[in-house]
Order: sequence, then C-alpha cells, then structure tokens
Amino acid sequence: MSDNLYELFASRFPRDRATLFMETLSGERFSYGDVEAMSALYAGLLVELGVEPGDRVAVQVEKSPEAIFLYLATLRAGGAFLPLNTAYTAAEMQYFLTDSEPRVVVCRPEDEDKIVPLAGKAGAAHTLTLDADGSGSFAERTADATRLQELVVRDMHDLAAILYTSGTTGRSKGAMLTVGNLWSNANTLCEAWGFTRNDVLLHALPIFHAHGLFVATNCVLVSGCRMRFLPKFDVAAVMETLPRSTVMMGVPTFYTRLLASPDFTPEPFVGRRLFISGSAPLLAETWGDFKERTGHEILERYGMTETVMSSSNLLEGEGGRIPGSIGKPLPGVELRVVAEDGEELPAGETGMLEVRGPNVFKGYWRLPEKTNAEFRPDGFFITGDIARYDENGFFYLVGRATDLIITGGYNVYPKEIEELLDAMDGVVESAVVGIPDADFGERVIAAVKPAGNPPAAETLIAALKEQLAGYKVPKEIHFVDELPRNVMGKIQKNVLRERFESG
Repeated sequence: MSDNLYELFASRFPRDRATLFMETLSGERFSYGDVEAMSALYAGLLVELGVEPGDRVAVQVEKSPEAIFLYLATLRAGGAFLPLNTAYTAAEMQYFLTDSEPRVVVCRPEDEDKIVPLAGKAGAAHTLTLDADGSGSFAERTADATRLQELVVRDMHDLAAILYTSGTTGRSKGAMLTVGNLWSNANTLCEAWGFTRNDVLLHALPIFHAHGLFVATNCVLVSGCRMRFLPKFDVAAVMETLPRSTVMMGVPTFYTRLLASPDFTPEPFVGRRLFISGSAPLLAETWGDFKERTGHEILERYGMTETVMSSSNLLEGEGGRIPGSIGKPLPGVELRVVAEDGEELPAGETGMLEVRGPNVFKGYWRLPEKTNAEFRPDGFFITGDIARYDENGFFYLVGRATDLIITGGYNVYPKEIEELLDAMDGVVESAVVGIPDADFGERVIAAVKPAGNPPAAETLIAALKEQLAGYKVPKEIHFVDELPRNVMGKIQKNVLRERFESG
C-alpha cells in the first residue's frame, strides 16, 4: 500500500461498505461503498482532464456530498486539493488562482462567467461547475468518465492540500499540508476525542476551512463512523438532528446562537457524547451557561491553518476542561512559550507560542523566504499567537502578536482588557485594538457589544482603572451592534482598526 491519503483513509473504512457514511438533511444517504464509487469516478475524470501528481484542483462550491467526493477524488488522483471560501470576491479569486496556478477549477454554476476568464489567465486547463444539488458540468462530464482503477502513488511528504490563510494582516499565504500532516492529525484527534465507529457526527461547518474538512470530515473517515451532513448551521436543524448524533463540532457562534434561541430546550442534548468548539475563542460565560443548561462541558481545542490541530482540553478526567484554556499539547505535538530572544519561558510568563510536530505544515506555497522566517532552526513553527501555560501544563492564548498594542513604550495585550470587560454587567462581548496616536504611538480603543441597559462608557473605563495599570485602560469605548467577524467566527480586528482610524 502506498501513502496515498485516500488509500490510508480507505484502510479504516468499515469492512461492510454498505455501512452508512453520510445522511443529509434532505434525507439523502451515502454508504462507504458510495464514497468509493463516486470518488473513483470523479478521480477518473480529473485524470482525463490532465491532473497529474501535485497539480492543484481549486474548488469554490457550496457544501454538498459531491464536494466531499471531489476532495477524496483529488487525493486519489494524487492532486492537491485547494478549497476556497464561497464568500471570496472576483478580485480575491484572481489572486488565489494566479498564485496557485491550478490545473482544474470547479466553481458554482452562477459564478462560471466570472471564474472562467480568471482561471484562463491563471493557466487552468479546465473550469467546470458543481451546484449544491450535485448538478453542473462536472457531474455531466462524469457520465462519460472511466473510474480510476489504481490510486496514484504518494508518500507522507507529498502535498495533499493547500489552504490559504485568512490574510487579515496582509496577502494570504498558501499553507502546504502534506499527506503526513493530515493523516497523523486525524488519527491523533480520533484517539484524543474517543471517536469510534459507533459515533455520529453532526456536521454543520463549512468545508472550505480546515475545521470542517480536515478536522470534522477526516475524523469520520479515519474512525469509520457516520455523519449527519447539514448544508449550514441552523438552530432548528441542529436541535432536530442532535438526538440522532453523538458528537457536534462547532465554532463559538454555534453555541451562542443555540443558547440565545427561544426554541432552546435541554432535551436534545441529553445523552450526547461530546461538544467541541474551536476556530475562535469561546467566552467563559458561554462555556458556563452551556454547562448549566445542558450539563455538558464544551471541549475547546487549538489549531491553525498551518498546523491543523495542536492542543486540546482533555476528553476525560476531572478538571480536564478549563474554560478559556486551549488545553494541553496533543500526543506527539510539542508546544512552548518563548521570549523575544527565543529563550523558553517558564509557567505563568507570557510570550510567543511555538509548535513542533507531524501536524506542522510543509511551508508556504512558493514563499521559501517567508517559510524560513517562520521556523526556528530546531523545527519549531512560530505561530504568531501570544500565550502562557500554567503549572499543570494547560495553555492559554493571550492574543495575536499582530494584535499587540505598544502605547507609550508599554506592551498591552488586548485579551487581558477584553476578559475584564466581558465579565462586566451590561457587556456581551468586547474587542480591544490600538490605533495610531501622535503622543503615545498607539491609543487603546475598545468596541463593546452591549446587553440590555449597559453602563456608560465612562463607568466602564472607571471600573477598568481599578483593575488595570493606567496605560492599559482604553482611552475610548465605543458601543457597537455587532463585532465584525469572518465566516469562522473570529473577530476581525483589522476592520475595527480601519473603522476607528477613519473616525
């Protein structure tokens, strides 16, 4: 057996290929046998279209079973899967396609007129369409395709996927993930989170992101379990589907919306095995409210595009799930916190978080200098996250290095201020940023989403002055209806900075 990632997945499929793999909200059912047949057919078409080992297959389509089959088909054909956010504009797509130079592009039918010229300029040989219902020119071409009989030989160091970073601080970079990265991480997560063939995953995440594709879907494939496949997150659909599921993965927004729904009742949560949250920080208040109302302690974990998953709170054991903590390093993964000079820091001190392990990506696509700059000589990847760990080995994120505010020569970590604001009456959530200031270099500003009748900004500032050094206290607090977020629920501080800088 080669190290083709699909072949590795298939080695874990149930022996009885008639076993259910996926059930959609509309009632479609796909077995593991269907996975094999459809992915072989799609892979055959990709090879006929000229896809060779290492070629990129760029995909910007709606979530569907067929999109999952296309992902697996790309692996079978030895290509590198490149999922792209369905919210990307034409200008953004032009950059991604020009940078990645895919052999094949698959898009939504309604985007064909926009994507075809962009793909042509990027050198793509073919642009086909795939709709949410499985129709489109890609599906039509499979009618005459021949199933790929033999998988393309790959090894653990070969490229399996490229995921572009969110690009909030500059141009997005293509993170190259290998067969070994994805295979090792999926196995580690299945073990850490106790996945078995008896599990049923409630899948409501997008699949153009590492969370929905390389965490959720790959865990199903490696464990040989099944999933309830929702087209998107919807409170009513989740509440209806939960009683027939054992595990749910989500972003914090999923949990806040569930708790805020007037239709929320604890009954659907009874008997479920595990609730996991990631992709953005989960408020301690949300964690506590969810536990109080459902009896479940949400398990938080930590990862990023370049590393898939690196740490997790514990599945079992009292005190193994701590609100606000990203948990402990996953088996085989090393985390450390270092000072500016690279020296490792002891428990309790704040510094740069670095990670080393089989989950860490190969490098940035066609950016060798950037890749070299992001790795230490001993192989640790510099995450850009500021963190600390406690005496029990649990890690806590303090913020992004790019979020660091330097005011009057002093370093200010926004999360310290945000945690205090979030705990105050009348505050749902906050975000703290720095904007240019002639006197201080940067001025600390806070955006607050209020609840009910919040106290005045001056009252909040006065309360902060009792708990923080003066230089850390925001000079201004602005109330907002919503904090800007990306599709995975992360607050877009760059948007806030631009808003406050423009007055």
